[in-house]
Amino acid sequence: MKILVTGGTNGMGKGVAKVLAGTDNQIHEVILLCRSEELGEATIREIENSTRNKKISIILCDLAKLNNVRTAITKIQSDHKYLDCIFINAGLGYAAKRVETVDGMDSHFQVNYLSQFMLTLNLLNLLEKSKNGGRVIFNVTRSGKIFWDDMQMKKNWSFENGIHQAMVAKRMFLVKLHDLYKSINGKKVSFIGFEISKTVWSNQINIIPVSMRIMATIMKYLGTFITIEKCGMIMAPLFTENQEESLEKSGKFVTWKKNEFIGIKEEEIVLNREMQDKLWNISMELCNDEKTTEIANNLQSNAK
Repeated sequence: MKILVTGGTNGMGKGVAKVLAGTDNQIHEVILLCRSEELGEATIREIENSTRNKKISIILCDLAKLNNVRTAITKIQSDHKYLDCIFINAGLGYAAKRVETVDGMDSHFQVNYLSQFMLTLNLLNLLEKSKNGGRVIFNVTRSGKIFWDDMQMKKNWSFENGIHQAMVAKRMFLVKLHDLYKSINGKKVSFIGFEISKTVWSNQINIIPVSMRIMATIMKYLGTFITIEKCGMIMAPLFTENQEESLEKSGKFVTWKKNEFIGIKEEEIVLNREMQDKLWNISMELCNDEKTTEIANNLQSNAK
C-alpha cells in the first residue's frame, strides 16, 4: 500500500506511519506531508531505524498557506502515479490566541479542514488508480458545530471551537464524498471517519499551559492516554484491509472498542445534504482555485 499521511511527524500521524512502515514485511510505502524539512527528515530516520523500511519520504507543505497546498499537489501528482490511501490527520490543537493565516482565515479552520479539503479533491484521481481500493481515512471526533455566520471566528474564538468546527466540517465532507462516489459508476473509493477512543500522548504536551500539562500527566498515569504506536496498531487495519471491507465502512463514523471497529451514530447536521452542499460551496469559494472547483463540479455532474 502507498499511504500519504498529513501531519505525519507527530501524534497519531506519526504512530500510523511507524506501524504501517513496520508491518507486512515492510512492503508499505509511506509519504509524510509536513511543513518542516528538518523534522520530516528526522522522522524518516527514526522510522527507517526502527522498521528497516526505506520507502519513507516527505512532501513539504504548510497547510496554513493555500499556495503551499497547490505546490504539494503538483509535486505528488508528478512523483506518484497512484495512491492507495490518504490519512487526513494534520491539525492544530491548543492555541493561546486566534491566529489568522496569510490567506485571511482562522488557522484552525484552514489547517484542520479547508487545506485538506483542497488536497483530497485534487488527489482523488490517484486514489481511483489504486489496485487495492483507494480510501481516505479522516481523523475526527464527535460533537462540534459549524459557525455559519462566523466561520473564521473573528467574534467568538476559542481553540476548542476551532478544533470542533473543523471536525464537523471533515465529517460532512467525507459523507458527501461517499454519497457522490456511490452514485458514480465504475469508481470505487471509500471515505471513513475514525475516532480514537483514548487520548493519544503527543507533542501537544509541550505547548499546553502548565496547569493543563500537570493534569494530563496525572491522567497519563491513570491510563487515560495511549502511545502513538498503540494508536497506529489500532488504526492499521483501516489502511490495509481489502477493498470490500473498506467499502463496507465508507461513509461511516467508527471507533475501536472491545477489539473491533464499531459504528458511531452520526449527528443529523452532518447528514443534512443541504448543509453539506452549503459547506461544499463555501469551501470551494474559499479555496479560490480553478482546478479544485473544476474537480468538485465534475464530481457533482457525474453523480447526477
